[in-house]
Amino acid sequence: MKTITLAPGERLQAPQLTRKGVLPAEIVEAARGIVEAVREQGDAEVRRCCREFDGVDVQAFRLPASALEGALDHVDDAFRAALEKAAAQIRDFHEREVQQSWFTTRADGTMLGVKVTPVAAAGIYVPGGRAQYPSTVLMNAIPAKVAGVPRIVMVTPPQKDVDPVTGGISPYTLAAAKVAGVDEVYTVGGAQAVAALAYGTESIPKVDTITGPGNAFVAAAKQIVSGDVGIDMVAGPSEVCVLADATANPMVVAADLMAQAEHDPLAACYLVTCDAAFAAQVERGIDLLVAQSPRADITRASLDNEGVIVVASDLAAAVAAVNTIAPEHLELHCEDALGLLGSIRNAGAIFVGAWSSEPLGDYVAGPNHTLPTGGTAVFSSPLSVDDFVKKSSVICYTPTGLLRDAPATQTLAQGEGLWAHALSAALRRRSLEKGETSVSYDALARADLTEIAWPHDDAQTVSRGVDDAARAGSPDGVASADGLGGASASACRKPLHGEA
Repeated sequence: MKTITLAPGERLQAPQLTRKGVLPAEIVEAARGIVEAVREQGDAEVRRCCREFDGVDVQAFRLPASALEGALDHVDDAFRAALEKAAAQIRDFHEREVQQSWFTTRADGTMLGVKVTPVAAAGIYVPGGRAQYPSTVLMNAIPAKVAGVPRIVMVTPPQKDVDPVTGGISPYTLAAAKVAGVDEVYTVGGAQAVAALAYGTESIPKVDTITGPGNAFVAAAKQIVSGDVGIDMVAGPSEVCVLADATANPMVVAADLMAQAEHDPLAACYLVTCDAAFAAQVERGIDLLVAQSPRADITRASLDNEGVIVVASDLAAAVAAVNTIAPEHLELHCEDALGLLGSIRNAGAIFVGAWSSEPLGDYVAGPNHTLPTGGTAVFSSPLSVDDFVKKSSVICYTPTGLLRDAPATQTLAQGEGLWAHALSAALRRRSLEKGETSVSYDALARADLTEIAWPHDDAQTVSRGVDDAARAGSPDGVASADGLGGASASACRKPLHGEA
């Protein structure tokens, strides 16, 4: 592992981390070609990609419903129990994230609020390359289910060496799909799967949002289709950062670093400490443990090429280094771990204390394990129920509310030179002030519309709205609003001229 030693008063700088950053241009262009070809040629291009990249000739992409229904018959009882426990705890956590629609009514009867609506269809990508990830199925499908998404689609690469009874999909992955409530499963992976979900093919109906991790081609494809569909994030290789003091067990820390390193040769592992001797103990521990790892080559490649040790002069510098790294996963192996929590600004998930093993969060703790990588925790958040809903602002004015806010609207529109913006509010205002006939075709044909749109109201009128005494239409100076409805939410259901 590379070592960076910070002098007293020195702070870690982001360029010292030598992160790879954005996706390589050649991968983005290759993914773009696949996406465009699938968009144009549909199923035929998806099949070609499956043959070329996965070595599998797929005729029917969708897994039969019977295979999904019987998925739990192909895993042992212990694995099923683990899936069900994890699913229950993930569901319980994400149910706490659910936001309800809300509405409020102002004194003038105007109703404002937010309407929360789940997307109609969500696609989840589940990798199937170096390892199988049933946990990814749970972490993506369950929040979508909790959000109320009516159609949840899973795509995952077909496997040549998997029992065909499960449709070329790992039985563990398929069992997780059943437990999580996935509705449709398609044996398609790579950039072609993302394109099929985004734009639809003859066999794969499109979705509204796509979530889930994948290799660089999958990440690039998600980046390309973003804007045509929603995506969770463009995820890079997995990361862990361990902040450890002298109270930490170096062998446990070594195992924790290896737990991320074994994912991918590009996985990034960071150890931040104030004790160089402790860091050396951790490296010796890694040498001992990795010798017996069944994924030793991947683990060692990650730690040798992407591993970084930061030795800080004091705890403040160490915490600052963590915030600069902004890791996907952060473990606090410190005597006062909980006391440090408030100082951590940038991390996808924070594991507090020596007993909080990061793999617990990967599988069963409950919070989502789909997290921002590559330093994007500075501005990004974990996958959540929010990724599967959209929010609509709700605005329902009454006549009284319109008269109070129209002058300010017209003044701001005039400042921006948007005449029709002002006129839209002005005609409603005029209807209330002078009666409905004042906004008829004939009346407006004779009027100075610019004067109506931009009447140059004084500051008091702009601030407080149209004064009651200025309203025409009734003997006491208050206009009748019968045609528009009274100052209540019932006005939202009435047309301008009061037609049935």
